[in-house]
Amino acid sequence: MATGLLMLVVGRATKIQDLLMSEDKEYQGTMVLGKTTSTQDKEGEVTSETEVPPFTEQQIAEAFSNYLGDFEQMPPMVSAIKMGGVPLYKLARQGKEVERKLRAVKVMSYDLHRVELPEIDFTVRCSKGFYVRTYAHDIGAKLGCGGHLGALRRTRSGKFTLDRAVTIADLKELGREELCQRMMTLAEISLMRGA
Repeated sequence: MATGLLMLVVGRATKIQDLLMSEDKEYQGTMVLGKTTSTQDKEGEVTSETEVPPFTEQQIAEAFSNYLGDFEQMPPMVSAIKMGGVPLYKLARQGKEVERKLRAVKVMSYDLHRVELPEIDFTVRCSKGFYVRTYAHDIGAKLGCGGHLGALRRTRSGKFTLDRAVTIADLKELGREELCQRMMTLAEISLMRGA
């Protein structure tokens, strides 16, 4: 369900992986109103269904604007956060739900691209640790009809964008030399980040 930019680091770059992953992100998504799911996305089981009122774009924008700036978000059970050394998603697969702590997150901006109810296409620029699934779930709750994430694509991570991305097909098919030529060096990364 999730596509887009995934950063892979090799060699000495592994030492700066945490630094690179701590930067802001940008996602494009599709929210589906009227249904909540066990995972807050289309891959989960439907837990409730509600008729979607004929919302105006203004009403939808107002719901989105409630999640702009700094706020706290409850991480979903289906996440990699560890509780007692065990990722939450493993507990969720066992049908267990544990108490989670709110996490500070930030949305710098959002754009609405298409509103064809029950679907809404959007872009969100956010801090690291932000769950777009929970964003869709929470906005659906704010609108009173529930919602879940139907599609997700990461389009930016820090200064990295899809422009220089290598496709999975290329990773499988290109030779070592050509792949190495397409990789970014630590020097390029430093210049890009203004270091």
